[in-house]
Amino acid sequence: MEIPFYKMQGAANDFIVINNMELRLSDEQLVSLTKQVCRQRFSVGSDALMALDFPQANADFRMKFYNADGTEAEMCGNGVRCIARFAYETGVAKQQMTIETKAGNVDCWRLDKRQYKVQINEPSVENFDLSFPGTDFLVDYVELGDPGVPHLVINYPQLKEITLADIKPLAKKLRLWDALDKGANVNFYAFDQNNEVILRTFERGVEDFTLACGTGAVSTAYVLKKKQLIKNDFITLHVLGGVLEVEENKQHFYLIGDTNIVTKGYICDEDLVI
Repeated sequence: MEIPFYKMQGAANDFIVINNMELRLSDEQLVSLTKQVCRQRFSVGSDALMALDFPQANADFRMKFYNADGTEAEMCGNGVRCIARFAYETGVAKQQMTIETKAGNVDCWRLDKRQYKVQINEPSVENFDLSFPGTDFLVDYVELGDPGVPHLVINYPQLKEITLADIKPLAKKLRLWDALDKGANVNFYAFDQNNEVILRTFERGVEDFTLACGTGAVSTAYVLKKKQLIKNDFITLHVLGGVLEVEENKQHFYLIGDTNIVTKGYICDEDLVI
């Protein structure tokens, strides 16, 4: 079986993207496909697989998002920008589009060939200044959308000086905190000398630090604005994969960033079984 696909990345968060309006794979088949083709070195390799599918209500299309381990996520900020470009490039949607996600509909705009802007779902849950057992620092919790994408946001001033290996044990504990029903993505942030944000995110489903997380960037920006730790309406966040921008406009939050089509072709993996 040959499966047409795009390999795309946004801020080095990489995705396999397919058009399931044409392929008509079941949810079970999509999970099986994801687990196999996202494996680094054994197949195409990717952080996640996204399937463009028929909307269930009023939207141009539906985005189904599967982490590399096959778990379905509510939404992905970098992913939604990439699938928006995929939809535009393949004629499924125009320059302004509405995308149905598990966390609710999101609006997206094509700014130029590579830059896309997406309005991220409003928070449905927020809890600030929570005490994490065994530490002396406070953490903030935000869920974007409903059902929400769960994020912990932690001020970690030493972030500039330490390695990810140094904080990985803490990140794992926070990720699996039993006080949270569905765990959380974990965002560590610090400010640089220009008062811009350095951000590192440990993601559910990947179970490691990734090069970028769009909803993590927006969750962090939301916390910083709510706690009045930053005044600008445009917030620049430096992630391992590059730079993301978050814009606040009348208490709505927008993620702006680059997209990159890495390759187009067919998945011809001879070991693939779905």
